[in-house]
Amino acid sequence: MAKPTTRATLQDYCLRNLGAPVIEINVDEDQIEDRTDDALQFYQEFHSDGVIREYLKHELTATDITNNYITVADSVTNIVRMLKINASSGSVLFDMGYHMRMNDIFMLQGLSTQLQSYEQSQQKLSLIDHTLNTEEHIRFSRHMNRVHMDEGYGDLVAGEFIVLEVMSIIDPATHVDVYNDLYLKKYLTALIKRQWGANMMKFDGFQLPGGITMNGRQMYEDAIEEIAGLEEECRLMWAMPDNFLMG
Repeated sequence: MAKPTTRATLQDYCLRNLGAPVIEINVDEDQIEDRTDDALQFYQEFHSDGVIREYLKHELTATDITNNYITVADSVTNIVRMLKINASSGSVLFDMGYHMRMNDIFMLQGLSTQLQSYEQSQQKLSLIDHTLNTEEHIRFSRHMNRVHMDEGYGDLVAGEFIVLEVMSIIDPATHVDVYNDLYLKKYLTALIKRQWGANMMKFDGFQLPGGITMNGRQMYEDAIEEIAGLEEECRLMWAMPDNFLMG
């Protein structure tokens, strides 16, 4: 069979993993859609392959300044940091960090032993910046799609540009290879299996023609164990580092 490239073919793949069409999978279509939504949501929120790092440039408006927040796209899941861009074209000539870095570049050319001096310069620059500049704080409200600008951003004016370093959802409808992700296929299969077991638990002990006895509870418990293992795998192997603001 061809690899899954749509929502429907992903669902068909998972049902075949559970035995369809040889075995009837007692799960309603709406339940399959719900479990697919759950699987995609978990994948996009916790798996590093479900998102991409992007840099969004935004020109501040008077409304942004008044509200003290800016609005971002619904696809943004996390904010890593906000960077201010100084509009003054000549300001870099008077920036201490710029001159220290330029000086270090000349020192490092052909002289690997100067790496220690470079590191010391960076530490000194970081200390001076921390001492003299107000720490800047932002808050991200994902369900409102707002990035709130708190302490340290009082000098912003309309017309200035800021850059947001963000994590954005990779839309599977556009990038269809997401549907063929090995982890996503395993996770959705386990979610459908759990739903199947939950549906069949009411028939526990019921004997089918041929002497087969239903055991929905065992299927449900097996699926719970599989899901827990997959979520632990995601946490240990595929989770994003904790260096961003989650809404």
